[in-house]
Amino acid sequence: MTDIAKAGLFKLGDRLVKRLGYGAMQLAGPGVFGPPKNRDTAIAVLREAVRAGVNHIDTSDFYGPHVTNQIIREALHPYPDDLVIVTKIGARRGEDGSWNPAFAANDLTSAIHDNLRNLGLDVLEIVNLRFMFGVHGPAEGSIEAPLTVLAKLQQQGLVRHIGLSNVTPNQIKEGRRICAIACVQNSYNIAHRDDDALIDELAGAGTAYVPFFPLGGFTPLQSETLSTVAEKLQATPMQVALAWLLRRAPNVLLIPGTSSIRHLRENMAAAELVLPDEAMAALDRIGAAVA
Repeated sequence: MTDIAKAGLFKLGDRLVKRLGYGAMQLAGPGVFGPPKNRDTAIAVLREAVRAGVNHIDTSDFYGPHVTNQIIREALHPYPDDLVIVTKIGARRGEDGSWNPAFAANDLTSAIHDNLRNLGLDVLEIVNLRFMFGVHGPAEGSIEAPLTVLAKLQQQGLVRHIGLSNVTPNQIKEGRRICAIACVQNSYNIAHRDDDALIDELAGAGTAYVPFFPLGGFTPLQSETLSTVAEKLQATPMQVALAWLLRRAPNVLLIPGTSSIRHLRENMAAAELVLPDEAMAALDRIGAAVA
């Protein structure tokens, strides 16, 4: 079995986690809405992830909605002592599956209690506040009001640590004036590298950076260079893309998602993939070409 500890550890909140984790979004139905086609398979994937050594699972109660968290509880509760479950709030799902902002105080409070109930927890380890100012990525706008609400819920003992998602550097600075920021979760991968400077700044501050869509999201990464490097290393392009992220900076924590045990095992194997310097140089040029 792959030893994912070879990818290293990094602090998430006040817990050390393995840098290769698991994102649970794909355990819901198509479009992250409704139940999965096969609930037993979803449960098996989660249990396999934990058996493989994963101790960082990313989720949200708006996946489904409620579906993913309920599956996590069924599969893993009572949870292993070292397992860190990170959730997020700031959106709600419409009956048509749409993603709608939900930043009012009552929305945020309800979301915390929904996550607690569906995960079967008394306190949430880390909650990311997900912002939706921009259609295609982070956009400027004050985060003070909703973050203050979440900070008060933290003071009540319902949340241990707070993170931010889909945010700009200015919003992170604003957030730090309100509460400690345990992690930042933005879109980032080998081809889309707008956060290069931010990752380095967060690394210097000892703050975890958790890229979502590390493999391209709903449109998987495609690159001739990526495929060529993968062939030389006798790996898959997605394994190479994950290995590049692990080498990119020590504070990068990965949460690739899948609903397949086979794909899960392939993703975990990236922890042991060593990228030679010449491979890194070639892969670095992918992002430069896109920019």
